[in-house]
Amino acid sequence: MSVDLKQQFSRYVTFTRAQWAPLRAATPLPLDEEDLEQLHGLNEQVSMSEVEEVYLPLSRLLHLYVEATKSLYEVTSEFLGSAAAKVPYIIGIAGSVAVGKSTTARIVQALLSRWPSHPKVDLITTDGFLYPNAVLEQRQLMKRKGFPESYDVRRLINFMADVKSGLPLVEAPVYSHLVYDVVPGSTVRVQSPDIVIVEGLNVLQTNGNRSTRKAPRLFVSDFFDFTIYVDASEADIRNWYIQRFLRLRDTAFRDEKSYFRRYADLSVDEAIDTASQIWDEINAVNLRANIEPTRQRAQLILEKGPAHKVERVHLRKL
Repeated sequence: MSVDLKQQFSRYVTFTRAQWAPLRAATPLPLDEEDLEQLHGLNEQVSMSEVEEVYLPLSRLLHLYVEATKSLYEVTSEFLGSAAAKVPYIIGIAGSVAVGKSTTARIVQALLSRWPSHPKVDLITTDGFLYPNAVLEQRQLMKRKGFPESYDVRRLINFMADVKSGLPLVEAPVYSHLVYDVVPGSTVRVQSPDIVIVEGLNVLQTNGNRSTRKAPRLFVSDFFDFTIYVDASEADIRNWYIQRFLRLRDTAFRDEKSYFRRYADLSVDEAIDTASQIWDEINAVNLRANIEPTRQRAQLILEKGPAHKVERVHLRKL
């Protein structure tokens, strides 16, 4: 990043990877190479050392936060003289396209679910709350997909409110990256979880919906108990996006059902030019205007270097 970290993150305690790693304490590693193979993204290979040195300490921290929150609920219930209702702990994970936030979410889910208490950990992506393509086309928003206005924010907030209120069963819509659209009638069930991870581009925003005189503002981020931002320099993210596009050109884009089938036969140079244009005209604009400004709202920032590995961790001071 170009900005001096001391000045930019004055509200944070900054750890190098070497300083962060020992904070795992005696936390055992519950994953093996086969597990990890199922968790990493298309264009990033997360090593076991990365899990041990970065994600295990994070898992331990989150476990301590979850347990502390449970204790707080119990104390409040004792004070009120009523039984403590089961309310899930909600973790928000934000970051740019291609920065690796989905991989981070999957690894965190896997680690938390393997704690001795065996908590039930559900993972939801906000992609399902995008408006269907037909609606986006009608509103001339297809080239703004992923921007705040392309989401059904009211539906997402209602979902978050239902989860946080402790409803035993809540359903979220499903998005297909293959067909690049919401899947009609398809839902994922969130049923009595202990922890819910919500991953998405704009989950830390506070200006995504309008207030009225009759109703106060309510934001997706209001429902989070802990928030994580996956960070990297824009130049690195741009490079990762282009490399991922090239990988998809040789894999998913070749599927006849793929929305991007037209890109499968591009030459390498044509693919690089196309990916660069998409990044410069859409993703970079969204990153600068809507995603990156929310970084300092996160309680923890994972800062990656050019090799797609976390180099520093910034934890907000209490």
